[in-house]
Amino acid sequence: MKAAVFHKMKDIQVETIEDPKIEDARDCILRVTSTAICGSDLHIYNGMVPQLRDMVMGHEFMGIVEETGPNVKNLKKGDRVVVPFPISCGTCHFCNMQLPTHCENSNPDHYGPEGEIVMAKGAGAALFGYTDIYGGYNGGQAEYVRVPYADYGPRKVPDNLTDEQVLFLTDIFPTGWAAIDWAQLKGGETVAVWGCGPVGIMAMKSAWLQGAKRVIGIDIQPYRLEMARKSANVEVINASEVDAVAMIRDMTGGYGADVCVDAVGMEADRTVLEKAMNVVQMEKGSMKVLEKCMDAVRRSGTVTVVGVYGSPYNNFPLYKWFDKGLTMRGGQAWVHRYIDHLISLVKENKVVLDDIITHTVPLADASRMYDIFNKKEDNCVKVVLKP
Repeated sequence: MKAAVFHKMKDIQVETIEDPKIEDARDCILRVTSTAICGSDLHIYNGMVPQLRDMVMGHEFMGIVEETGPNVKNLKKGDRVVVPFPISCGTCHFCNMQLPTHCENSNPDHYGPEGEIVMAKGAGAALFGYTDIYGGYNGGQAEYVRVPYADYGPRKVPDNLTDEQVLFLTDIFPTGWAAIDWAQLKGGETVAVWGCGPVGIMAMKSAWLQGAKRVIGIDIQPYRLEMARKSANVEVINASEVDAVAMIRDMTGGYGADVCVDAVGMEADRTVLEKAMNVVQMEKGSMKVLEKCMDAVRRSGTVTVVGVYGSPYNNFPLYKWFDKGLTMRGGQAWVHRYIDHLISLVKENKVVLDDIITHTVPLADASRMYDIFNKKEDNCVKVVLKP
């Protein structure tokens, strides 16, 4: 089969590799019909999350069931499914608590309570196509993919919905939903979202659906701000032109937003000096967006983090969290918990997900599109690949 294979930093090539096979009674083999490039894939592409061996990329994918293991009774050949990006068994302590990103069984070599992913020690559940630290499973930027625990993860999707309408149920819509769900809106709040990429825009859409009164998007790229304005119907702030924190306070009577969402994570834009300091302090990327969120949120407000962080950071503003009495929550989204409800929102036309797609190309163009997406060229917001 053809697949987008990571070799080393900045080197992803589409090449022919061996087809996947059933390895466990709960597996299925999926013929991929659509897959996408995620901002999290760029963490591997740019070396922020290390991967030393070749691996098929991609954790956002859907397709047609080709083969099932003998213990998969809920799916059959020909079923069209969308697949959550975490790999979860459905039966362990944490899966029984509806916390699939903490599954005890899918990542046996690196799982544990420590959370020390920098040392490849104590990571959470496995993720498709997301390094050996998270299980080493090949991803779905390929013609075929093996799906473990196929009797628990994949969800059938209605034939009357296109791939594009449901593809983002794999990751970015549940992740955006989680960013707001964790804030436990009561209704009428002001929500400020840092990052107008795909996850940020999905958080904005989710904020409206969960009762926000006002939603503000912050970014430094004009084309992404325009996409947020058009797709999520939000007010926007260009943080390269104005002090975004000061503007948010001005917009909220001096208080700050009720909720701030960090949908950027460690790959925030940095100056040369900031990059040098990161090297000296042995940090990967920057937590500057998280600091902005903590500045811009009101006292006793909530900060949620769905942008990825992969290393310790010196000078974490613990004093600010304490003095302002903030609630903070973050992590990988509990896709299995949310996905059935989110499918119903799409079916009932309560949300549109495919209006952020800017590029739809053959899988063969994956290497070129990684480069374009990474460099923020050609107004690229979201890439869908067709195997």
